[in-house]
Formats: sequence, C-alpha cells, structure tokens
Amino acid sequence: MFIKQIIDYLERLKQLHESLLALSKRKTEALKTNDIDGLRSCLNQERKHISAIETLEKKRSAAVKEWAANEADYEGENPTISEIIEWVDWAERQQLKEVYDAFILVLAELKQQEVLNGDLTRQSLQFVNMSLDLLQPTIENVNYGGTSRTNGPKRSVFDSQA
Repeated sequence: MFIKQIIDYLERLKQLHESLLALSKRKTEALKTNDIDGLRSCLNQERKHISAIETLEKKRSAAVKEWAANEADYEGENPTISEIIEWVDWAERQQLKEVYDAFILVLAELKQQEVLNGDLTRQSLQFVNMSLDLLQPTIENVNYGGTSRTNGPKRSVFDSQA
C-alpha cells in the first residue's frame, strides 16, 4: 500500500520536474533573446512549480516514514528510496527502480540546464556592468588627463591677432 503511494508521488514529482525543465529551457531562450517579459513569466511559473513540488515532497516523505514505521524488519527512521528498493518484493522493486531512475535523469538534466542559465545570467550582468563603467567615467578621466600636451604659451582664440 505505502509503496504504491511512494511510486505515485515519485511519478508526480518526475512530471513536475519535467515541466520545470521545459520552463528552464524557455528561460534559457528568454535570456538569449533578452526577453524580459518572457523571463518574468518563466520565473513566476517556476515559483508555482516549486511550491507544488514542496507540497508533494512532504507527502512523499510522510509516506516513506509510514512505510518505515509499518515495516517490521526495518530499523531506520528515514529510509532513502535506494534503501526501500532493497526491502520491497521483486515486482514493486522493478516499478520503484524504474520511476526512481527516470526521476534521477530528469533531475540531472534540470541541474545542467540551470547551471547554463546561471552562466548566461552572470554573463549578462557582466556585460551590463561593463557598459555602465564605459558610460560613467572615473574621476581621473573627467578632464581628459589634466596635463597640456603643448609646451608653448597657452593662447585663447580671443587672444589671436587679427
């Protein structure tokens, strides 16, 4: 009974993470094309996904604790999915292992995508900072060096002879 719930929660978590991965890819495109509205939309949708993932993860964790409490031979308190796979019968083991492996692959791809998004964001910020530095001269450069290049007497246009 508890194993079916755990498998169901893992399936749903995998689906949410796949959807989050699709959002992450859309976010990458928004970063590449400098689409601020698209980026804002992706971030809002990500927040909703993360909230749903947190809720589902709490349910999955509770189901795992219930399984551990009801499993007579298991002595631990918070088993991992890998540990549960070793304790269940063959049919449930196969099902749980398939879902778990697919979930791990989605998580790895999501992590890789988010690293790319982080790199793109850092590069964008570096470009913005460089552009701001070019537009705002430093105090030393305000007078273009401050020293005169000519050694002769300084003349004004108004002091010239007619």
